[in-house]
Amino acid sequence: MRKEDMILISVDDHIVEPPDMFKNHLPKKYVDDAPRLVHNPDGSDAWRFRDTVIPNVALNAVAGRPKEEYGLEPQGLDEIRPGCYNVDERVKDMNAGGILGSMCFPSFPGFAGRLFATEDPEFSLALVQAYNDWHVEEWCGAYPARFIPMTLPVIWDPVACAAEIRRNAARGVHSLTFSENPAAMGYPSFHDFEHWKPMWDALVDTDTVLNVHIGSSGKLAITAPDAPMDVMITLQPMNIVQAAADLLWSRPIKEYPDLKIALSEGGTGWIPYFLERADRTYEMHSTWTGQDFGKKKPSEIFRDHFLTCFISDHVGVQLRNDIGIDNICWEADYPHSDSMWPGAPEQLDEVLKKHDVPDDEINKMTYQNAMRWYHWDPFAHIAKEQATIGALRKAAEGHDVSIQALSHHKKGERGGSALMDAAKANSGS
Repeated sequence: MRKEDMILISVDDHIVEPPDMFKNHLPKKYVDDAPRLVHNPDGSDAWRFRDTVIPNVALNAVAGRPKEEYGLEPQGLDEIRPGCYNVDERVKDMNAGGILGSMCFPSFPGFAGRLFATEDPEFSLALVQAYNDWHVEEWCGAYPARFIPMTLPVIWDPVACAAEIRRNAARGVHSLTFSENPAAMGYPSFHDFEHWKPMWDALVDTDTVLNVHIGSSGKLAITAPDAPMDVMITLQPMNIVQAAADLLWSRPIKEYPDLKIALSEGGTGWIPYFLERADRTYEMHSTWTGQDFGKKKPSEIFRDHFLTCFISDHVGVQLRNDIGIDNICWEADYPHSDSMWPGAPEQLDEVLKKHDVPDDEINKMTYQNAMRWYHWDPFAHIAKEQATIGALRKAAEGHDVSIQALSHHKKGERGGSALMDAAKANSGS
């Protein structure tokens, strides 16, 4: 397949939320107490909610910037590409990168919305619903052919969470972001079946995918407090391996044949060995541990329930049929530091050609699996011939995608090392 003829849907991208996101969706009685974006004297921007401050660190928004500007130092909105927080500019960046569709994870509330948990359940729910309404109606609603809607959970209340899942499913949302390890956040684990049962019921009843993103619990993989940041970054996918094991051996997998779970930003190269190890564990130990998958192996159960994704994963693509070709999607990770934007098509094409991937399998991984899993049809809004890499890039002619240094400060001026220390400290909590 020619690169220009491919259609790309990314199941893992990110939003840097704009300062006015609560304006149209939060009840007036809560406006004064809502999170707000504050411009700091050092030029950085940070979200403040009561006693909590969430800086916009550089690694969250480095698309189009030189690698010298990567890091953990806080940034201002004027130091990042507008496509990070402005939906109109995001679509222009998507066109320039040849990307038709995108599913965007949150930033400042956390992947599971834990920031919004307060002592007032009514206020907390209002914050979650305001965020979800903004995301569905304004971000995704502005370009329904370009964004797969995904909503935040009410993670502190499974009954309210179930109601919110159903509320959003009624308007076509079939994607929920969640923690990969709720126990690390102080909530019951995935193995507490009765606690989470209302949520499982709602997910299955509405055919909504539970998306567990690496690092969403705040418990990052790290070997020692004095290990360099490179260790944590290298080990990030291990975070999702633990989540996959927890969920594969959990009761919901047995109770709900139609339950769907996405392992977001976890890569795919590790999966064949993981499945081999799971099958071996079942064969050798299920008699005394009491695990029972009926006549299936854990590897088969995995393919019934789990969606995986990759950015540029030679090993995963080479072993794609050992994973399950119907269980793999592509991701761009815009605007994070692993993103290939705007050269994603070139790097992806190189991987696919190296491993002689046939056209039908390319189509499944690049867009068809995403459409099927998330019940999302962009072609109801855009003609297929206008959705290819070539057509989108033609529409983006003149859009500046050059690498630009955007920082207005010198490295080390805004406490990046302190943020790194805090990240390591949180990883052990």
